[in-house]
Parts: sequence; C-alpha cells; structure tokens
Amino acid sequence: MKNPTACLWLSITVLLFHTGLCMAQKEKIEEIIDEKEAISHFRYLASDEMMGRDPIRPEIELAARYISEQFWKYGVKEVAGGQDYFQIVPFRMSAPPTKGEIKLGDKQLQQGEDMLVLDGSGLEGTHELIFAGFGLEEDYQNLDVNGKIVVVKVGAPNRLTPNDLFSLGREKTQLAKSKGAKGIMEMYNVPTVPWNLAANFLNRTQLTIDQNPDDTNPLTYIWIKDLDNKFVNAIGEGSIKNAAFEITGKVNKKIQGKNVVGYIEGTDPVLKHEYVMLGAHYDHVGVGRPNAEGDSIYNGARDNAVGTVAVINAAKYFAQNPPKRSILLCAWTAEEKGLLGSGYFAENPLIPLEQIIYNFNIDNGGYNDTSIITVIGLGRTTADDQIIKAVDEFGLKAISDPAPEQGLYDRSDNVNFARKGIPAPSFSLGFTAFDEEITQHYHQPSDQVDNFDLDYAMLYWKSYLLSVENIANLEERPKWVAGDKYEEAGKALYGE
Repeated sequence: MKNPTACLWLSITVLLFHTGLCMAQKEKIEEIIDEKEAISHFRYLASDEMMGRDPIRPEIELAARYISEQFWKYGVKEVAGGQDYFQIVPFRMSAPPTKGEIKLGDKQLQQGEDMLVLDGSGLEGTHELIFAGFGLEEDYQNLDVNGKIVVVKVGAPNRLTPNDLFSLGREKTQLAKSKGAKGIMEMYNVPTVPWNLAANFLNRTQLTIDQNPDDTNPLTYIWIKDLDNKFVNAIGEGSIKNAAFEITGKVNKKIQGKNVVGYIEGTDPVLKHEYVMLGAHYDHVGVGRPNAEGDSIYNGARDNAVGTVAVINAAKYFAQNPPKRSILLCAWTAEEKGLLGSGYFAENPLIPLEQIIYNFNIDNGGYNDTSIITVIGLGRTTADDQIIKAVDEFGLKAISDPAPEQGLYDRSDNVNFARKGIPAPSFSLGFTAFDEEITQHYHQPSDQVDNFDLDYAMLYWKSYLLSVENIANLEERPKWVAGDKYEEAGKALYGE
C-alpha cells in the first residue's frame, strides 16, 4: 500500500514545481514585452497612414513590410519556399462593367438587375447563341461553338451550393474557351440562393484567388436571371438564336498579395519538427463611407491590428525563449475578402500540414469586458487547460463563445485549418455578447487605438504568449475532443 503522506508531498511538490514554472514564464514575458514598443506597433498598424489596410490598396504593402521587418529584427527564420518572409498570393480583382446591357429576345437586360458580368473584358455586337446543357464536357458532343456564345444551365445536378456554382463556373469558362467560344452565359435559377442576394454581393468589386494566373485574356462570363427557365427553354428550342451585347468598362486586374510567414525553431530534438502555428490577419476593410465626424478611414485597431501585434510580440518573445516545439508565425492577408490568404496557405502550405499540430488564431470584433478573454473554440480541443491557466496567471478568465448564433468559429482564418484537421481555436478580446458595445466599433471608422484600453491590450498580448508557451511545451500534442465535427479530419491528417 502506498504511503499517503508520501503521495501528498509528491502532489504538493509537483504543484509547486508547475506553479513556479508558470511564474518564471510570466516574469520572462513581463521582462521581454516592452509596453511602449508593443503599443508603438499597434499605433502604426492602425494609423491613418495605413488607409485601413485594404488588400487592394497600395498601403497594404507598408503593413506587410513592417511585419516582415519585425520578424527580421527579432531573429525569426524565413520558411523555405517563401520570399523574404512573404508567401506570394496571386489575387485577381474584378470590378463590374461601367455599362452592361444584353438584348435577349424582346427583353433588355441590365447589369445588376437581371444580369451579372462575372468575368472577361467585355463584349459588343450581335452574336449567335448555342445551348450546351450544363456546359460540361459531355454536353459539347456534336456541337460547334467556335465564335459563338455558349448558353448553359447554372451549376450541375446535385451541385448547387455557392461553392459549387463558382468552382463549376471556372471549369465551364475554361472549357468553353478551349473550344473557341466567344463567351458563356449561365442561366440562373437556383432557389436556395435568391437572385437579389447574389446580385447585391457580386455587383461590386471582388477579390479572389487567381486560379489561372497565366490567363491574361479571360472569356466573358455572364449570369442571366432566369428563375422560370423562360430564356433557357427559348434558346434550347431555337426560338431565340442571337443576342445583342453592349458590355464595356469591365475591370480585371492581377494583384500580388502577401502572407507574412516565419518560424522559430524549437529546442527539443524530436518535437521541434512539430509546429504551433500563430496566425492573425493584418488586413482590414480600407476606406469607406464617412461617419458623422467625417472620418472615412477604417483603422481596424480591434479588427485586427491588435491580433497582428500579438504575433509580432510572439516573434520577439519566442526568438529569445524558444519552446520545445517550433513556432510558425503567420500574418494573413485578405481575411476580410473571404479568408483568402489563410485559405491559400492551407492549400499551398510552406510547412506540411501534418507537422502543424495546433493553430492558435487571433481575430476580433471588439470587447465589452476587460476581465475576460473569449476563446472561440474553447471546449473543442485538449489544450483548453493550458489556455485557462495562462489567462488566469494574468488575472483574467477564459470563457467560451458567448454568441454561437454569430457563427464566429467558421468566419475567421482558423476554419481553413480546422477543415484540414488541425485543432484551431481563436483567442479573442473579451466579450459576453455581440451587443451594441461591440457593433459601435466593428467595421467602423471609430475602431481606433485612441479609444482602446491599452492596459487590457497588454494583458491580452501577454496571456496569449503564455498560452502558446504552455501548448508548445506539452508532451502530447493537442487533439480535437471526441465527437467534434473536425475530429475525423484530424485523424485523417495525423494518421491517428
């Protein structure tokens, strides 16, 4: 029988050891993270000079360069396959035509109302129409579409989700172009995605990943509102054989985006081949409608300069105090345009995804409680205790998502890695509800450093570092909790 007194003293000794270790880590963080330096990063990234860090504006280059210079200054290593701490992301900016009209039968169609020009430089004159089913390879048998406008049904059988519509559209456009078509029109009749919703979203400047970076002359690609199948039937039956087009002023531009990526090698000879990824998007929404004070610059202090500074602080701290596992530092571009930068990395990783054992994302809308840290995804991985203890060390309390109706977990960069199987919560500023206190600054010109509680910012940054350090030093890698919707993806990725 074990000696109960000995067991008690052993438990106390272990507890004191871990308590002492946490205190030592906390003191090291306090020593290394200088308040004025950290806030200086914050003030610069959220300054008016950044013009809201819009990925389609030139000022985004200043932000990317600034972050990369901090990585260099602190001694972060470049990742093989990158370029001077940058992962180049090929973007394509597309803006609606200045004039978009089609005469189809006895109907005059107008851009943004009953037609949308999604791609191509433009189209003028009268052209022959030819119906080609769904526009898939098998639909082109015995058809000569050279020099004609191919008319197809939108999507494909059992493929009518928004993602399907866009991915199939790219495939159909390339296929039609390869067969010599002059353009392609998809007849839109998807009941699950209302036309007005699609038109409001797509009739504006879009930024997407350039799926065909070598294609400098894309085919004109148009959606036509055809909810009752009137047009597709008339064209298929041959009662409408031609259409007159006047599409001019369409803008297509290739833009080079940049993820900022670097790493700090771990100290353990085995565990250093595993990475804890720290990620935060550094873009914001740019310049927009002026508020009552006439301010039109959306500075994005909360969303997400504060998160970007956390990654910069991590570069400084872990370069001087590397943990057992390696730290992968990532500042993502174009999150506000649809999680594009992180999505590109997830599909084109500079580090094999199976070596990335955890993604600790940072994203924010704002805060309404400076006594807490809100962790979106708390309760979904086995690393929760490490976060809770670290936050507690700085006098704060970690809580889980208080507004699940907002779907925040699936609205930030972490979801691109969760889908691949990587445990990926988001470390967010403290909020107890998505209330008026949050929305008054969320995506507004008022989201500035001068109305941010900077004492809370320091606690936020430091508790994040201690959380990361705890996780990076774990003997066992974190996992999804049993039953999580991404658990199977994790097993597939890591072979567990």
